[in-house]
Amino acid sequence: MSDCSPLVALGSRLRGIPQVITLGVKPNFLDYDQEERNLIKESRIILYPSRNYAQFFNTSGKRTFPGLETYLYADNKIMQTTLFYMMEIPHPRTRIYYHLHHEDILKEFSFPFIGKIPRDSARGRGVFLIREKSELRDYLSLTNVAYIQEFLPHDRDLRVVLINYDPVIAYWRYSAENNFRTNLAQGGTICFDDIPEKAVQLAVECAKRCKFDDVGVDLICSGARWSVIEANMKYGRKGLRMKDLDLKKIMTQKLVAGEIG
Repeated sequence: MSDCSPLVALGSRLRGIPQVITLGVKPNFLDYDQEERNLIKESRIILYPSRNYAQFFNTSGKRTFPGLETYLYADNKIMQTTLFYMMEIPHPRTRIYYHLHHEDILKEFSFPFIGKIPRDSARGRGVFLIREKSELRDYLSLTNVAYIQEFLPHDRDLRVVLINYDPVIAYWRYSAENNFRTNLAQGGTICFDDIPEKAVQLAVECAKRCKFDDVGVDLICSGARWSVIEANMKYGRKGLRMKDLDLKKIMTQKLVAGEIG
């Protein structure tokens, strides 16, 4: 690190790292005592500020890791899709339909297609393969805002985990039998063999363009074309553990090397 002053973290992910003082996420800023507020003020960067505080540090000009965008777009598929299109990142054909326009879905999509709950549907929950009108009706009963995406047939996708835009691990996720979803929480399995460099580089490009500096990027290859499906800011740790990788050790190395902070 460039100087010997301690770094401050709010979230608990780095608790126990000697270079970092973890203060915790308190509901009110004035819940931090004067000494803690001074530490926050003097620290050149705030680590894991949490969604509670990231925007306020950004407004005040204080650097954070992860950056504000990592929090803004977390668990929000609609915002991610809009950003991917604006940043010209390859992404499956996707449209958003508000309640009054649900009748337009079948004018623009043919079965089968994917329907997702737009927010807070991590770990494969809230993702539906829609093959007929009855399944569409069931899906629409769950959400007023329909997030409809073309279905790209696949038996696996690729997860690339990036920290400070550096790909620290990549692995295939294979879907379980009779389940189109590859999420480990849905019975998916992991494989580390034959990881395509082209896909990893697309994940890096996506993270940099979108300013996602702590993220798991999911990609699918269909017809020799890679597409970014979504970005996961709350990515699982199982793949890392299977390769004996520890996030605290990775972060410590990056802090000591001056890559973060």
